[in-house]
Parts: sequence; C-alpha cells; structure tokens
Amino acid sequence: MAADPWALPQLPPLAQGGIFFALLFAASVFDLRKRIIPDTLCLLIALTGLAAFEPARLFGVFTALPLLLAALIWGGMGGGDVKLMAAAGLVLGFQRGMAAMVMGLAAMLLFHALCAVIQKLRGRNAPKAYPLAPFLSLGCLAAYFIIVKGGNSLWVF
Repeated sequence: MAADPWALPQLPPLAQGGIFFALLFAASVFDLRKRIIPDTLCLLIALTGLAAFEPARLFGVFTALPLLLAALIWGGMGGGDVKLMAAAGLVLGFQRGMAAMVMGLAAMLLFHALCAVIQKLRGRNAPKAYPLAPFLSLGCLAAYFIIVKGGNSLWVF
C-alpha cells in the first residue's frame, strides 16, 4: 500500500519523549526562576504533539479545563499553567493528560506536606504558593511513558 503523501512525518516515541522532556524542563526552570511560562514553550510543546499526531489526542486540550476553572473560581494560579497543561494534553491525549494532571497535583501536595512538616519542626510557616509547572511536568513525563491497553495500564520502562 502506498504511503499517504499528505501525512505528517512521524517521530519515534522516544524522540518525541526527549523533545517533550526538554521543553517541560525549560518550562519548569522558567516557572521556578521567574514565575512565568513563556507562550513560546507552550506552543513548542503543542507542536511536539504533531510529531506523532493522532486525531484522538486533540481532545487532550480539555485536560486544562479543571485548572482553568480553579483559576477562575479560586485564583492563585497563572494562565501559563493552564496553557502548559493544554499543550501537554495535545501530546498525551485526554486520558493520559488527566492522569498527568492528577499525578502532578499529587506530587505538589506531597511536597507541600513535607515542607509543612519540616517548617513546623523549625518553628516556621510553610510557603503558601509554589510554581506549578515542575509538578505538572513530572506528572506529564510519568504519563507519557504509560501505555494504556484495554483498560490496563503498563509502564513502558
């Protein structure tokens, strides 16, 4: 069967994962240092999703909706975090994107709990706000390497 001349070139999953990792790392560093996530990085992450495009992954953009609603209702979260999750959702798809968000937020809660205990022992108060991109990035990377087949999740590595 002849190849589709209009098909986008496909990157191997490990190459896409490497680019995805590098861009998430850059977003995390920016968020840690400046408390912003450049739109350029979010755009590049979204374009990384085109490297192994599947139409079903377009629904991954909706993984950012819970963050958007939380930002609108309670505040305290920047638009960069919402855009980062939407872009990562295009790479991961909806199911893995939601798993990434849950894992990232769970990592942040664990980190906060550890900080609160340590600061309590020191007689200080724990910080009330953290950059979210490093935690979302951890969740995204973990979710990227999960294969979902027939309802069962398997780790690639």
